[in-house]
Amino acid sequence: MMDMEEQEVEPLISDVLVVTRSGTERRGREGIVSDISIPSSPEVHGRSKKILVPSDAESDLLSEDGEAETDHKISNTDTIIHMLKGNIGTGILAMPDAIKNSGLLVGNIGLVFMATICIHCMHILVNSSQELCKRTNLPFLTYSDVAETCFATSSSPRLRAFAPTARTVIDVFLCITQLGFCCVYFVFVSQNLEQIFNHYYGEINYHIYMAIILLPMLLLASIRNLKYLSPISMLANILQFIGLGIIFYYLFQDLPYTWERKKFASWGQLPLYFGTAIYAFEGIGVVLPLENQMKTPADMKGWNGVLNTSMIIVSCLYIAVGFFGYLKYGDTVTGSITLNLPVNEFLATLVKIMMSLAVFFSYSLQFYVPVNLLNLSIQRRISPQHHLIADYALRFSLVLLTFALAAAIPRLELFISLVGAASSSTLAIMAPPVIDTVTQGNTCSWPRALKNMVIFTLGFCGFITGSYVSIKNIIKYFDGEDEP
Repeated sequence: MMDMEEQEVEPLISDVLVVTRSGTERRGREGIVSDISIPSSPEVHGRSKKILVPSDAESDLLSEDGEAETDHKISNTDTIIHMLKGNIGTGILAMPDAIKNSGLLVGNIGLVFMATICIHCMHILVNSSQELCKRTNLPFLTYSDVAETCFATSSSPRLRAFAPTARTVIDVFLCITQLGFCCVYFVFVSQNLEQIFNHYYGEINYHIYMAIILLPMLLLASIRNLKYLSPISMLANILQFIGLGIIFYYLFQDLPYTWERKKFASWGQLPLYFGTAIYAFEGIGVVLPLENQMKTPADMKGWNGVLNTSMIIVSCLYIAVGFFGYLKYGDTVTGSITLNLPVNEFLATLVKIMMSLAVFFSYSLQFYVPVNLLNLSIQRRISPQHHLIADYALRFSLVLLTFALAAAIPRLELFISLVGAASSSTLAIMAPPVIDTVTQGNTCSWPRALKNMVIFTLGFCGFITGSYVSIKNIIKYFDGEDEP
């Protein structure tokens, strides 16, 4: 059982039939549709090498050899639990800041609308995956597989040519998203530690705390076998859910009246709202792996299915934290609700330590995705005896990269909004309608195509405006302005 996405890696292309530009063929395990090979499946002719793609709240159950257990089916209840874990992460702590950028009324209505769109996109991805599995006789497909296969099986030669590009785009945005999470984690842990220690020991430069956690981050990132991260992930999940319960305890105390808070912020702040909200709702990566492991995959869909049930719970939690967090603290709310908790109370300090540890332990699992995707490309270009050195060099370089970005822009809300708008919007909103339209092909009705176009346009507008406003505010930060 796990709440990771199993991402089929690119070297598997060497195990399928590939038609090269010269017209020669390499015979592997699978057939081919026109000139583009269909992605391989781990259930075909043995087990294939995979990359485990963690969500913001990662898996804690792995097989002894470090690979995911593909033969162990899970119940509907287990799937709901994993869906909750896969969608509830650092983003939920930023929900009050999202409401601050939209207003109490507009923000919560917007969250309901955005949740509806994101859940619909998850259904689109599941339906497309099932259709493509029937079309290719493969047992299951991952997100990147679905993106590639929908183009590879198209009746249009022009669309078939885009199959490798589709996989690359999804993989690239997966890397950007995961590295973005890692940057957010650096800032989150450092800011919470700064608030705790500054209260007891006086003011210390923020970058000192970052430097302190750099060495432990490097050590965590050095763990190459996922089975050693399993207990760490379990501990992170426990700390996170206990901490969330204590946060609600603080939010429900001495609440002001709703009319004391603004109902609408401003049009200029809405792109920041979109980026922060979509960052939190980006749990689409865990849907297909969980559906692939269910005893009854058909129960994932339906109005009262596993997907709707779990995502409605997640959406209610997001709305509750956002509503009560902003109602409690108003415009003084920060990029993480933990930073608004009292610094002189033991329970509040304990929550900050617990959430910081949970996020710290999650870093290595988020980090696992870009390392493996980039490692594959690097190892194809160097001799085998240098693979281990290159692996560690890549790991340390990426940690230092996320450290440098976090140190340069120590504003949690700006990072979250930028990551959400730039990458999460692509995976959660823009990619699924494209996949659905291409999968349906000539049978796609005009209302369906129009609906997909509207969803894509919404995501694209959020991508452009959210990224622009976030980058503009980052530039303002470098210019010395205090407020974004």
